[in-house]
Amino acid sequence: MKKIPILFLGLLGGLAACTQIPPAIAPDKKIETRIGELLQKMTLEEKIGQMCQLTAGVVIDQSDPQHPVLSEALLDTVIGRYKVGSILNIPFGVGQPREVWIRFINRIQQRSLDELGIPCIYGVDQIHGASYTQGATLFPQGINMGASFNRGLMRRCSEISAYETRACAIPWTFAPVMDLGRDPRWPRMWESYGEDTYVNSQMAVASVLGFQGEDPNRVDNRHVAACIKHFMAYGVPVSGKDRTPSSVTRNVLREKYFAPFMECIRAGALSLMVNSASNGGMPFHADRELLTGWIKEELDWDGLIVTDWNDIYNLCERDHIAVSRKDAVRIAVNAGIDMSMVPSSWDFCIYLRELVEEGQVSMERIDDAVSRVLRLKFRLGLFEKPFWDTGDFPEFASDEYAAVALQAAVESEILLKNEDGLLPLERSARILLTGPNANSMRCLNGGWSYSWQGDRCDEFAGDYNTIYEALCNKFDHVDYVPGVEYAPSRYDNWQEECVTGIDKAVSAAAGADVIIACIGENSYCETPGNMDDLNLSQNQKELVRALAATGKPLVLILNEGRPRVIGDIEPLAQAVVDILLPGNYGGDALADLLAGDANFSARLPFTYPRMVGALATYDYKPCENMAAMAGEYNYDAVMDVQWPFGYGLSYTEFAYSDFRVDRRMFGADDVLTFTVDVANVGEVAGKEAVMLYSSDLVASLTPDVIRLRDFEKVALEPGESRTVTFAVPASDLAFVGHDGRWRLEEGEFRMRCGSETLRISCTQTKVWDTPNIP
Repeated sequence: MKKIPILFLGLLGGLAACTQIPPAIAPDKKIETRIGELLQKMTLEEKIGQMCQLTAGVVIDQSDPQHPVLSEALLDTVIGRYKVGSILNIPFGVGQPREVWIRFINRIQQRSLDELGIPCIYGVDQIHGASYTQGATLFPQGINMGASFNRGLMRRCSEISAYETRACAIPWTFAPVMDLGRDPRWPRMWESYGEDTYVNSQMAVASVLGFQGEDPNRVDNRHVAACIKHFMAYGVPVSGKDRTPSSVTRNVLREKYFAPFMECIRAGALSLMVNSASNGGMPFHADRELLTGWIKEELDWDGLIVTDWNDIYNLCERDHIAVSRKDAVRIAVNAGIDMSMVPSSWDFCIYLRELVEEGQVSMERIDDAVSRVLRLKFRLGLFEKPFWDTGDFPEFASDEYAAVALQAAVESEILLKNEDGLLPLERSARILLTGPNANSMRCLNGGWSYSWQGDRCDEFAGDYNTIYEALCNKFDHVDYVPGVEYAPSRYDNWQEECVTGIDKAVSAAAGADVIIACIGENSYCETPGNMDDLNLSQNQKELVRALAATGKPLVLILNEGRPRVIGDIEPLAQAVVDILLPGNYGGDALADLLAGDANFSARLPFTYPRMVGALATYDYKPCENMAAMAGEYNYDAVMDVQWPFGYGLSYTEFAYSDFRVDRRMFGADDVLTFTVDVANVGEVAGKEAVMLYSSDLVASLTPDVIRLRDFEKVALEPGESRTVTFAVPASDLAFVGHDGRWRLEEGEFRMRCGSETLRISCTQTKVWDTPNIP
């Protein structure tokens, strides 16, 4: 697929000049005319209702908890009285068959059209497939897709996700998640594509294009609207806890955290969800400079900004910057919020009407917000086709889709250690399989899978293979003794474990040729995933130590949503594989990889820490890596990590040679073309993620030691060689100064690809004010 450049730099001329930037999405005259005509007919109540989003539970009669039903009386209140224009979430608390989805949403849609003549827009967190739909194709989680370093595969997975989501009458998915996962304490790291700005940008753009298709003004019936989230710096909370404050300077916000959102908006993303927390004391839901200034005005974007769950009211009840809920509504709407995910009451509509009547929120702001909601509905074709039937989607859950999910799992499981070529294993090998993650679909999928916390996976994914079942299908002799197990399923006890027989596992090892220990985490999602210790649990470590003491070769399979620290037990294993959260086909993929029927090609999309007190990212500052710092204390500041960003092994070997560039001296407006020859010098076919890095050797602000600038995944047969080409705009090498302006400064850069390096020199300094397409 086409690569989208990391920086969009404009306003050129001299050091900085002002020019008109093009709209992020070219306006469609027909749609704009229809919006204008509709606005003229709508009452204030109808307009405000379009800005309100309620959870599905608000229209469900739950008087009989065993048999909840859609309530006509509640629909009359929500849509008939308050004119609510959007509903979200799963009905009845758990993933449903698509027939139930369609029946439920079609009824809401009919009520909306009867009352307003305006269709409702329904949104769901379908972040790794249609993950709230029984029978749908579930893909690996975001962190796995980052590990694949495969843009085309990411786009294909999103295309299928869109199709199967639309097959449920759902036109809007709250994805992709593009928060930078730079702090492994954060419980949503697994939803991201990893720690790097460029990887997140590229994978998120691929996902947006997969979800929406090529034309954001005409999203067809096979696609859905994407909602890029969570704007921004959500993944770096100071405390490491979910929905807690970050502390990121404005220039770093713009350079590293804003860039992925900027790219997705330029690629046509139709909606954006806001970070629940705050930065520097300012909640993002109240930050007009960011919401209206950076997003809507600088990028000339006409899409929709929606809150996260309850986050307008949090301005009052949690953040204490509003004196009341009504005051919170005033602050957020005036900051640029277009739709409130309220989610459980219609009082938002009452407050906002009062604010308009009192002159505290202007009709101009209301009309702008409502225009954005209506524009999204027109772009999705909801006015033309509001109702759906299962027969409209014959490809749902096809074998082709399953094959893509299996490929994604294979390309996202990472080989981190393989001493003496222990892997792959012979099919006749006598395997002892152990550990709490060995026989669990819940662990393979993680959160947002059939239920919020993923705690219903084993119930709904029973037709797929756990690791144990997949290994039994692949190998002749597999003995399963868990040793340690997770407590019986409950969403709020995901860390609870039971020691069920470490001694039994040790005894069983006597008859084994190799031990495979499946360790890591149970599923969790959002705030319930907060934790205080990144170390792998003591129970699991004791299991590993006891197994290692048998002297049998030991393979560790890490099944986790974030890197749990294993520095003290890693030396005990001869092989380590991190499968992260690979989805329903993760067990089958692992079996293929362990048997050598497939080859490892994934790379770490984050830095794996060796110790809980030494967390780092690959793009650290020079002073963090000086072995013997001069001065009175002469202290050691070496970055000591378990495995670095971009690390991953294969069953074959690749050699890099003839790394070159078309020009060694370049100006700020040039595009640099780098080429490198990559050869498979091993004995089996394999895929290599070829990565291009830069290092700014001297800058007016301390530069990062290294930054990823491009990547390309190539498949090579044994003995095959290929020339890989990277086209890098010089502006990609810029950074953001304290004045908030992009700067490319005269001086030297060191470029690296594999073990090959070269130097290039920028011959001029240039400054840009506003990001834009060149």
